[in-house]
Amino acid sequence: MKFGDVVTCVASIALINVLIGVPVENVLVSALGFYWGHTVSMAVSFLLGALIIGYIFAGKIWEARREAITKITVLAAALIMLFAMHLPALADWTPMVKETYQEMYPATTLSTSEWVIVEMMVLSLNLFVNVVMVLVLVSIGLYVGSMLRKPVKSQK
Repeated sequence: MKFGDVVTCVASIALINVLIGVPVENVLVSALGFYWGHTVSMAVSFLLGALIIGYIFAGKIWEARREAITKITVLAAALIMLFAMHLPALADWTPMVKETYQEMYPATTLSTSEWVIVEMMVLSLNLFVNVVMVLVLVSIGLYVGSMLRKPVKSQK
């Protein structure tokens, strides 16, 4: 699988992720709440996006299945890392981190540099969870999707 095909697969997964994720998230947030609704919709959309792309690109994935799935999965994980690294740019990121930390440890007073470390730890944890989720779900989705569509055998 060429690098251009890998980029096309990852871009397609991202596009499908948005097209599936937004409506699913709107439904699940009202049913499960903000945290679980967002998390479950993200997992479902990544799995379905990878499943669809695995099916569409099955012919190219079958050429070297492990290598192709690994390349696509790693690039998808890198893309989600770039997305997740921008979370602190959200207006309410710092107040949310402080509020959550102070609920857990009400008697603690931290200095400004300690708050920066806490925020970096929260961001690192968020990156870790997102990357692991993408690595697992995208690789499963691509594998299953490519298995659903067997390559056409030549008529020789």
